[in-house]
Parts: sequence; structure tokens; C-alpha cells
Amino acid sequence: MRNTYAIYAELFEKLKGGEEAFLMTECGPAGVTKELRPVSSAGARIDTESDGDSLWIQKNGETTIIEELFLPRPRMIIFGGGHISLSLSRIASMLDFDVTVFDDRPSFANAERFPWAREVICDNFDTVAERVGFRGGDYAVILTRGHKHDQDCLRAVLSGTIPRYMGMIGSRRRVAIVRNEMAAEGHAPELIARLHSPIGLSIGAVTPEEISIAILAEVIQEKRLSSEHDRIGESYADMELIEWLARQADDSRAEPAAVVTVISARGSTPRESGAKMAVLPDGRLVGTIGGGCAEADVIRDAIDIARKGGYLFKTVDMTDSAEEDGMVCGGSMEVLIESIGV
Repeated sequence: MRNTYAIYAELFEKLKGGEEAFLMTECGPAGVTKELRPVSSAGARIDTESDGDSLWIQKNGETTIIEELFLPRPRMIIFGGGHISLSLSRIASMLDFDVTVFDDRPSFANAERFPWAREVICDNFDTVAERVGFRGGDYAVILTRGHKHDQDCLRAVLSGTIPRYMGMIGSRRRVAIVRNEMAAEGHAPELIARLHSPIGLSIGAVTPEEISIAILAEVIQEKRLSSEHDRIGESYADMELIEWLARQADDSRAEPAAVVTVISARGSTPRESGAKMAVLPDGRLVGTIGGGCAEADVIRDAIDIARKGGYLFKTVDMTDSAEEDGMVCGGSMEVLIESIGV
């Protein structure tokens, strides 16, 4: 049982470390096999059906190969542990960001104050470059209490791998001073121009919670709509589900289960390709592929496979039920239901 869960333990470790991962699943007469491969092998495919940016399907007779590119949950690094950071960290974690908070005050930078953060760092702001290893997929938000600390943080951000998003709070005058000083230090004008500052969309926000929403609205806009990035429709791994599967590898009491993956979606479906959930033999769920009648229909088959083993490709057509029941979602999706731990 442990070995069949082990692939997810390996996948989880890669994602937790900020690595992308490429998983190949082969379904054929002999059953299901899985293999983690280098991300470099996810290059151009010939005679391959692509469903989105992160999942590919190849059918060859009785064998179907599904290749999935898993992206680590994006990391938001919040510099400053004040009131805005408090609400920002909470809402960002709800939006599936791995949150890191950095402040130089022990009373502000601690896990009790930021229970939603994966990491809280208490150190001087001039150590940011040493303490934070920036990655290209990061979102850096500078909310410190002082002009000098802003500069220290921005200097560190501009001196390493440039994150996907960088924003800094402050008045236009204060922001202009910081921009000019960064330019005088020799930082490239095109990189300074990528700084979102004053930070957040202009929605008239006043309270810390409202300002947090304005910041996250701008972050989501950058994440989903920016033409500067290649993966506009990118989806990230469901880390809670992957972590749950990984834990089963070391649990002697782990039960068999079924893993459900949406491998294609057409029309107005509740979830896109790549969405996953696990179903236990008693009907308990970890994750979701959208809820409603479509999910309930899949769960019945998943319970049977969790108990007996094997795999099943299932097409779920929600068009008729959507019209009859007044559902928001319609369309159709194909799912793979496969046993694990049997």
C-alpha cells in the first residue's frame, strides 16, 4: 500500500521545495503505472491532444498516457508585519498562496500572530537577500513601517531573481523617491518599472482588510491576465490533496482510495482539466472536482474502484441536467478514476 502512495510523497517534496514536477500516468491492459520525469521532458509533443497548459493526453490503442505538469503553490512574501499584513496573509492563504512574513520585530514576526503563514522570519531588513531565496514565480509585497526598510527590501528584490509580482505601499511622493534612489544605485529602469506602486487596484480602500483586497485584486490580475507571462491559464497543484496522499505513504493504517482527475473539460464545467480529488471507500472526500450532481455521479464509481481496484475513464455530461435544474454549470468533462493503495 505504501509504495502506491510513494509517488505522491515524492511529488509533494518537489512542490514543497518550489520545484515544478512532471507526472506521467499510463493506463493500459496491465493496469496503471506512474512515473515522475524531469520537467524538461514536457517539451513539444507531436500527435498529442492538449487540454490546457498543464495536462496532455495521448491515446495509442488500448493504452492512454496522461502527462501532467504540476506547479508549486505560488509564494507570497510579505515584508512588514503590521495590520495590513495581518489581513493580507489570511486572505492570501485562502487564495492558495504559500505565505512568508518578514519583519524585524519579534512581537510582530511570530507564528502566533500569523498562523496562516507557512514561514515567519524575524530578522533585520538588510538581511533579506540572505534569508529569502527569491524565485521567478514569487509575489513580493513590501509593507514595512519606514522608508529605509522599504529600500532595503526593494533593493534585495531587484538584486536577485526578479519575482513575478513586486508591489510597495506608499504615497506617490514616497514611491517616487524610492524609485529614483534605486535608479541612482544602478538598478535597471525596466525592472524598476515593473514595481506596482502605489500598490493595489484603486477601489477606494480604507481599512486594512479593504487595502488587502485591493492588493490581492492586483495580484490576481497579474497572475491571470498579464501578457508578460507565458502560462496565463496556469493552474497550481492542490497542495492539501497532494500532502494528504503523501502522508499515506508513511501511514501503516492508510486505507485504499480512488484518485479522480479531470482530464478534459468542455463548456461551462465547474473545474478545469487537472482538478483532482480522492475518494475513500466509505465516501469521504479529500478535495473536489466541483461538487453537485456531476461529482456525486463520479463518487459512486470512485467508491467501487477504491474497494475493488482498477481504473475507469468516465464522461460526465452536465448539459441536460444544467438546463433541467437551472444549474450554473453545464458542459461535459472526462475523468480518470484510479485506485491507489490496493
